[in-house]
Amino acid sequence: MFSSFSALSVCGRGAARLAAVTLASGLAVGAALVAAGPAAAGTSPAQPQGGATATIGGLKTYGAAVVHSDEGDLEISAGLFEMSVEGGGMLQTYCVDIHNPTQKDAKYHETPWSGTSLGANDDSGRIRWILQNSYPQVNDLASLAKKAGVRGGLSEQDAAAGTQVAIWRYSDAVDVEAVDPEAEKLADHLEKNARDVAEPQASLTLDPPALSGHPGGLLGPVTVDTNAESATVTPPADAAARGVRIVGRDGKDATTVKDGSELFFLVPEDTADGSAELTVQASTTVPVGRAFASETRSQTQILAGSSESTVTATAGANWAKKGAAPALSATENCAAGGVDITAINEGDEAFTFELMDTEYSIAPGETRTVTVPLQEDQAYDFTITGPGGYEKRFTGVLDCRTQAAEASDAGESTQILTQPSPATIGSTSADVNLAATGSSGTTPAIAGVAIGLVVIGGAALVLVRRKQQR
Repeated sequence: MFSSFSALSVCGRGAARLAAVTLASGLAVGAALVAAGPAAAGTSPAQPQGGATATIGGLKTYGAAVVHSDEGDLEISAGLFEMSVEGGGMLQTYCVDIHNPTQKDAKYHETPWSGTSLGANDDSGRIRWILQNSYPQVNDLASLAKKAGVRGGLSEQDAAAGTQVAIWRYSDAVDVEAVDPEAEKLADHLEKNARDVAEPQASLTLDPPALSGHPGGLLGPVTVDTNAESATVTPPADAAARGVRIVGRDGKDATTVKDGSELFFLVPEDTADGSAELTVQASTTVPVGRAFASETRSQTQILAGSSESTVTATAGANWAKKGAAPALSATENCAAGGVDITAINEGDEAFTFELMDTEYSIAPGETRTVTVPLQEDQAYDFTITGPGGYEKRFTGVLDCRTQAAEASDAGESTQILTQPSPATIGSTSADVNLAATGSSGTTPAIAGVAIGLVVIGGAALVLVRRKQQR
């Protein structure tokens, strides 16, 4: 038996978590800092426009682990989560921020390591090695047990728990061990033998995600990067009415593409100033080791297994006959501690805008990336406008560090307070949705929105406090 608890997270980040930024910029339009909520429906997270989007369910296959700290020991569950993919498909994931809560039904996007805590972690490649060399990628448990020196064999629960524990040792640098001796032996084996492996390619991206130019020719190219054998192209909904076409380099309408294919927006010369967006969609398995980050502040996940899943990418074009013709995209940059906004101007006049009280001017034919600095856990809401009604909005929460790393740098430690509530562990068939383990419904407000939070192990009330001087 093991203890499961309802939970709230009060991790000592209040002011930063509640903060948000609105940047309204066009031709010399200023920026402001205001309070705001999480990403609203219909807005885009500041991540590359491509890959799988999924909703997290709960732990499916798991065992118990113990986290050791100066404040005492805590038993938590450790194992595989399942996520349902928009458009079809299922993902299996482990988490990489042990003290951070998982939000009920949080939406996740496939994300490069650079947009998560993995980007600044020298051991991220070792985590991917663990994923490639353990459960569920290695589903021959007898063979896995033999390699790990586990004489009694491994159950699926042992394999999942041992794998998660090994990952936490590299992702969070915490003192954690599996409760089951067989799972612990597997964790030790994986930790000892892990080697550095490169970050996997995205399942589907389009490069660049935004471009601009003049009507009367081809705008592009947009290059397809995918591990799928083929993908379908969907033109803008009103493309036919405006005469806009999506074509390949040969000028023929593009309906199917593959890795390396180039796409162009063909915009007739008499087309009014405007913009359009194409969509590319494929069915493929997402590469093991891809990170998944949430739109809010639910703990980062890393992919352990994928069914055939739907992946999608978009690219937009903006055109103008005269004047500035901007195109904008954004991505979180954890190394720089902010959001990179890339501005392209293929017009014949400069595109000028303001960010954080700084004015930028993008000359005709120029591409520039501006990094907007943010605090860890800071919610942001960027809206940048341009001539002719052009507008792009990017929202999200900067989540670049694990809680353990933040607490360590701040001279703080995490203290976890618990109240026992018996529960059975080890199920592989029941859906253990952590958001349904006894929460009273009274939860903290994040940016003005009440969200039910659940610690990854079903676990506890997490507090951050200053270490006592000894």
